[in-house]
Amino acid sequence: MTEHSQTGDARGGPLTTDTAPLERAAWSPPSELAPVAMEQRPAVSDSPEEVYLAGLSPTGRRSMHSKLTSVARLLGASSVEEVPWERMRYREVAAIRARLIAAGLAPATVNSTLSALRRVAREARNLGFISSAEYDLISDVEPARGSRVLAGREVARSELVAMLDACAADDGLAGSRDVAVILLLYGGGLRRSELPELSLDDWDLESRCLRIRHAKGNKEREVFVSHGAAAALEDWIAARGRVRPGKLFLPINKGNNVGGERISDQAVYVLLNKRRVQAGLARLSPHDLRRTWVGDLLDAGADIASVQKLAGHASPTTTARYDRRGRRALRRAADLLDVPYGKDQPQT
Repeated sequence: MTEHSQTGDARGGPLTTDTAPLERAAWSPPSELAPVAMEQRPAVSDSPEEVYLAGLSPTGRRSMHSKLTSVARLLGASSVEEVPWERMRYREVAAIRARLIAAGLAPATVNSTLSALRRVAREARNLGFISSAEYDLISDVEPARGSRVLAGREVARSELVAMLDACAADDGLAGSRDVAVILLLYGGGLRRSELPELSLDDWDLESRCLRIRHAKGNKEREVFVSHGAAAALEDWIAARGRVRPGKLFLPINKGNNVGGERISDQAVYVLLNKRRVQAGLARLSPHDLRRTWVGDLLDAGADIASVQKLAGHASPTTTARYDRRGRRALRRAADLLDVPYGKDQPQT
């Protein structure tokens, strides 16, 4: 690996934070971070963003690449590769934070983007592009404050049944597969990205346990699914063929035959949307089924620590955001006040 001094980069330019003052009204990228020709960038093995992204899981890589792409466009570049991330300093990161907040992005989105920039800066330090002191300054950029109401919606039981009915009306293999997918999204709380990674031998019928080997954050976990989801999964495995090794969920071709090695996470979204449209329902996403599963478990009396482990959340704080019980308590508190109005009260 090429060695870099703490006072110069691969192109011979100084590693300095003496960029031009940032104008608040019409901000443009400092010259140190302006897009440069590809031949001026370090080799891929020496590019801090490439080293960072290479260490992530496929799902994490897509997500963080998207964050870096947003920053690249903010800097006037058309791609991540055009930005010399190794020149990034505290001033640039602070300016990017300010622009993201000014754009009205949710605090969680701003903070995940800042996290990606910090990780790129850490690799830049490890590769010798910046000093430890400069990295510490970048790490000190304050996170965005605040919170937002959770995006998406809950899925009513009647809507779940309607989608299952739509699958049942399909007498092909896709109907059986899609029932299993939908019920694992709801009955097991799987992420969309986790379903395509499941292999046949990850399923144990006796314990009704699925081993998730490629979960978020490159972690493994076990998920115990409900009896209904287990029965649907067994029906699909019988249709799929138990003797066929490989991934659990496979594509179905136009001839109604199992073909291909795996479905994609985009295919999960497409098949759910297809069944949603057939059922005549409002828009919903795979994550809506997952959040409904978390809320239903908590409503049924499951303790938050257990639900956190089943969901694969890193923190119980994340799990608590899906807890509907507090929302209902707030509504009951609001109903304690009788507000007089001459017209009939709306029925709720």
